[in-house]
Amino acid sequence: MQDLRDPLPLAQALLRCPSVTPNDAGALHTLQQVLERIGFTCTRLVFSEPGTPDVANLYARLGTRGPNFCFAGHTDVVPAPPSSGWSHDPFGGEVVDGVLYGRGAADMKGAIAAFVAAVARLLEQGHPAGSISLLITGDEEGPAINGTRKLLDWVSRHDTAPDMCLVGEPTNPDALGDMIKIGRRGSLSGILTVHGTQGHVAYPHRADNPLPRMLALLQALTATPLDKGTADFQPSNLELTSIDTGNTADNVIPGQVRVVFNVRFNTFYTAHSLEAEIRSRLAKVCPDPARYSLETVCSGEPFLTPQGELSALLMEAISTLTGRTPELSTSGGTSDARFIRHLCPVAEFGLVGRSMHKVDEHCRVDDLETLTQIYHRVLSRFFQIRCQAAGTP
Repeated sequence: MQDLRDPLPLAQALLRCPSVTPNDAGALHTLQQVLERIGFTCTRLVFSEPGTPDVANLYARLGTRGPNFCFAGHTDVVPAPPSSGWSHDPFGGEVVDGVLYGRGAADMKGAIAAFVAAVARLLEQGHPAGSISLLITGDEEGPAINGTRKLLDWVSRHDTAPDMCLVGEPTNPDALGDMIKIGRRGSLSGILTVHGTQGHVAYPHRADNPLPRMLALLQALTATPLDKGTADFQPSNLELTSIDTGNTADNVIPGQVRVVFNVRFNTFYTAHSLEAEIRSRLAKVCPDPARYSLETVCSGEPFLTPQGELSALLMEAISTLTGRTPELSTSGGTSDARFIRHLCPVAEFGLVGRSMHKVDEHCRVDDLETLTQIYHRVLSRFFQIRCQAAGTP
């Protein structure tokens, strides 16, 4: 029988499920079987919304009383096309020279396996004086509509909120112990459409070329930084990602040009105030609102979890087991922590992320073991501290 204290077999089993968003491919069933073996009560939840694919999610809880330590993660992964040049089967879970290969090894099936193994080790010492829960979604790499956000709504209606949550994202840039994420920048995407009048290039006076106007508008958006950053966040950054006229002819003045951009923004702004700043900059260059249009979508506001019990638990465990002092960071992209932060304090710590979303994604087997030890120490110290505070044995 599989030794559940060893994270490697479960990590391999999860990697062998080709769970590319939104397909589960057996990943949650594999995880649920292991969790139920060590005493968790599991609830499978499928959420749907018109125009989006159904997504399977899992909520698991061990124990019924507080305090409740929660782990959150995702079993869905980004695609790994056979033509992309993998040297190992992306869904094979192979170990070669101490390295585990597979899509999701770093992001973040490896961390899920490490946490389950840490719980199994904790239970060898007896049942904790409290609860452990897991929030696992299949919609983190996708639109994030039928995943963690709806799973949290369900938990809020059917169970007690956790006291704190650890997300197993691959936070470390180069080595295990480099970095803990205690917040994330917000993300606002925009589509700027600049309108003109199509015409023949030989008769420009009969047309209105939108491209020069677009250049002036983009200069207004990018010439001056949005801010200088804050004590906890790097400066907000607007990045152009696409410019398209849909024009395939070299002798036609286009009728419009479409620009797509994304802003990763800090707590200097909210999505509302950031959009207002963008519109103000555009209006100064082109006061006529009929000459352009702007659409924006915010996928997450910026947030910061102040240093406290959770970050202290992580820092103590990481420094003890790796000898490193992790940086407390808010860098990088978004994660499902942006939803969880409304429920309880949240931080992120997982494996080395250098290979995530890349060909030959991998993690070191010894890192998987060390991460298990870190998670085990965090859990042990959490329940020990809470018991001492409550005056219980």
